[in-house]
Amino acid sequence: MSETVIVSQPSRFRGRSEHTLDGKGRLNVPSRFREVLLREYDDRLLITPPWRTCLRIYPLQEWEKMEATLLSKEKKDPQFQKMIRYLIGGSEECQIDKNGRIILPMHLRNQLDLKKDVVMMGMGSFFEIWDKDIWQAESSITPQDFNEFDSTLHELGLF
Repeated sequence: MSETVIVSQPSRFRGRSEHTLDGKGRLNVPSRFREVLLREYDDRLLITPPWRTCLRIYPLQEWEKMEATLLSKEKKDPQFQKMIRYLIGGSEECQIDKNGRIILPMHLRNQLDLKKDVVMMGMGSFFEIWDKDIWQAESSITPQDFNEFDSTLHELGLF
């Protein structure tokens, strides 16, 4: 009798990979990310303006949930309104083309000074695009830098 092995398909964006932007701002989306998009969502994405030091890319359906939450917030705080204007007004929708690429609009590339070499990081329900040099500086962090989170991870039953 043979044993059945069930291989689960990834349902989240995970992992890191390095890529090169071409002269038109086109970027290959890793096949494992495309698989998640096609299985869980569709080919429509939303690119946020730079959030600290990277671009965030969300499946459109995930972004729409976040946008609804942002827009439901009390609208009396002028600073919060500026943040909403920055995030929603500065975002760009895009689609994965038949070659598995997206186009990063020039104004978003310019805001982060993205030239050629980038790193894509899976972050669960979205993924990030970093300038490679900035990512290398950021990734010099070691697990010991997160000791302050040990009690929180323990409370969650993790690690």
